[in-house]
Amino acid sequence: MKPTDHLVERRARAALGGGEARIAQQHAKGKLTARERLDLLLDDGSFTELDAFVVARPNDFASKAERPLGDGVVTGFGRIDGRLVYVFAQDFTVFGGSLAEAHAGKICKVMDLAVRNGAPIIGLNDSGGARIQEGVVSLGGYAEVFLRNVLASGVVPQLSAIMGPCAGGAVYSPAITDFIAMVRDTSYMFVTGPDVVKTVTHEEVSLDELGGAGIHAGRSGVAHFACDDEASCLAMLRELVGYLPSNNLDPAPPRPTGDPVDRADPELDSIVPESPTKPYDMREVIKRVFDDGRFLEVHEAWAGNILCAFARLDGATVGIVGQQPLVLAGVLDIDASIKAARFVRFCDAFNVPIVSLVDVPGFLPGTGQEHHGIIRNGAKLLYAYAEATVPKLTVITRKAYGGAYDVMSSKHLRGDYNVAWPTAEIAVMGPEGAVNVLYRDELATAKDPAERRAQLVAEYRERFASPYIAASRGYLDDVIEPRETRARLVSALRSLAGKRSSNPPRKHGNIPL
Repeated sequence: MKPTDHLVERRARAALGGGEARIAQQHAKGKLTARERLDLLLDDGSFTELDAFVVARPNDFASKAERPLGDGVVTGFGRIDGRLVYVFAQDFTVFGGSLAEAHAGKICKVMDLAVRNGAPIIGLNDSGGARIQEGVVSLGGYAEVFLRNVLASGVVPQLSAIMGPCAGGAVYSPAITDFIAMVRDTSYMFVTGPDVVKTVTHEEVSLDELGGAGIHAGRSGVAHFACDDEASCLAMLRELVGYLPSNNLDPAPPRPTGDPVDRADPELDSIVPESPTKPYDMREVIKRVFDDGRFLEVHEAWAGNILCAFARLDGATVGIVGQQPLVLAGVLDIDASIKAARFVRFCDAFNVPIVSLVDVPGFLPGTGQEHHGIIRNGAKLLYAYAEATVPKLTVITRKAYGGAYDVMSSKHLRGDYNVAWPTAEIAVMGPEGAVNVLYRDELATAKDPAERRAQLVAEYRERFASPYIAASRGYLDDVIEPRETRARLVSALRSLAGKRSSNPPRKHGNIPL
């Protein structure tokens, strides 16, 4: 046989993974193969495979004939919209995608290359966990991957897609990465599976109830995105990469837009209801302010009282953090604080400007929040905003009360451009609550308590909560018409293009984890 024939034969073997029968089983479960996933993720014809001929290390359980080429993971590099990315895709048709020494070595190689060459790393996870036959060597392989996840954090974007099972120690690699996407009905994440849970706690729970996409996207907050199928998941990853810089030194790729930078939207003038207790949808504000009304929401199903999203402003990527009055009146609670803090820190690590849309009544009161650590967790968001040195633009749309005013990218936390709409109220607490505290005795003896309360509330708003009070102190740079928001933000963002700011030299801070 000619040398070239050997090459063709080996490449064909590698492409087959675990063989036709196991590929058919994968398809029967509604799942794609590793190579099919990479074909959807990457630009056509751009994938270059690495280590296709690597085989499992010899052991007592695998003869030479049982050692498929590739050892259960396809690795290499390719392009998304012409931009370089490094990828690995676990192949469930080979040893159930289980991780062992050679398998881990392949993943570590592409992670090292991604950091060295300043490109995102995308992992498509579909694995039964550590390969039992290789014992502690498999555990060592996981630790090698974990270490690289940590060292790459904040250097290159790390994206994880859970395309099948991800259990035990395997879950901690995706958990360290920047974003996790899951597929409904076919992907699962848990530290211990249903059988172990039943044995230890006597709970009867299904795979989906324990660690499905719905649970992790809507309840635990582990997953940032939940997709209906693998194709939509991979398409979403392509969209997400489009918003992100390749590394912490390069800017995010600009995208030209036909949306005029000075576009005014009169609908914004009436979007905030006259009644301070009536909700409105902050997503509508986002659509009317940012380029072409488009944005990619992160953690859409979790902690809905705060919104985190990527969008573009004047063609440049920005991160958006904004209260959602439709959910819990936009109050800050534990989950919302954690969600926003992690998003702010990602944006800061990769030099993505942050736009904050503020309508916050404060922190959620109650024993449940206090006993579960709202002080510690709320401090995470405060820390994230204070630490961030990227351009920070803040618009107060309706209210900013108490400590939450400080936390939400206030001028005191080095906000670069802080403005408010005329509807804004900035105060220690809401007018109604403040009046009840300050004028309790007077209201108790008033001839008409309701009328007197209304008068006092109006006086309090004028004297203490008006945005012009904060503006007179320089805590706001301006009070603007809502319709002007887009033009004002574009102008400010352009002025901050050369921003230089840094924190005191240190090994690292000690965020209240």
